[in-house]
Amino acid sequence: MWIYAALFAVGLGTSSAAATFSGIARSIDGDSLMVGETEVRLFGIDAPELSQTCHRAGHPWACGSAAAHHLSGLVAGNLVSCASTGVDKHGRTLARCSVGTTELNRVMVASGYALAYRRYSMDYNSAEESAKVSRRGIWSSTFELPSEVRHAGKDYVISKPVAETPSKSGTRFISTLRDQQQSSGNCNIKGNHSRRGEWIYHLPGMPYYAQTVAEEMFCTEAQARAAGYRRSRADRHR
Repeated sequence: MWIYAALFAVGLGTSSAAATFSGIARSIDGDSLMVGETEVRLFGIDAPELSQTCHRAGHPWACGSAAAHHLSGLVAGNLVSCASTGVDKHGRTLARCSVGTTELNRVMVASGYALAYRRYSMDYNSAEESAKVSRRGIWSSTFELPSEVRHAGKDYVISKPVAETPSKSGTRFISTLRDQQQSSGNCNIKGNHSRRGEWIYHLPGMPYYAQTVAEEMFCTEAQARAAGYRRSRADRHR
């Protein structure tokens, strides 16, 4: 009987070892890196594609390579420890990784060099909101969502840079759950940017709902709040 117990204990140890790993790392792009011999995709975040460009004051800048450079600076010469959350469709290890007590996933979002990838996790929403309000990293510019760059507009769209408008080329920088909205008739919450720069959402039946020109539409109040909007104060009885 003790033999089976010993084998079971060995099995547990192997599983635990497979879930966590560490090593000297180098960045591949803004949300993936090599940790030792393991290729890692940082879980729950989405950084600009390596070749992606963003625009500041009408001028392009290499935001994709800037994100990769920022991650490189965080890991350079440091021991990186990771906790695996699974494997993605490309065979990369999904993980939360840290240098000491600093979690790389969260820092990349908080610094504005990656977005909270809400399709897979809501853990980094507050970090993204902080970066957006302070206009850090790509939030200081106009940018396409990395998912749109990869999938030609068929993926989940997260948010819009502060005080920017759609480009003349027709590219959309809109905060929406596009696929869900198209399949549902209940996405009638209007998001609008006020003249004072406030992001406000209006519910059907509110005083200014009919005259509000929607810049973004949401299915639920939670989605509107997650995108950085607050509820209109026009109707204080709701």
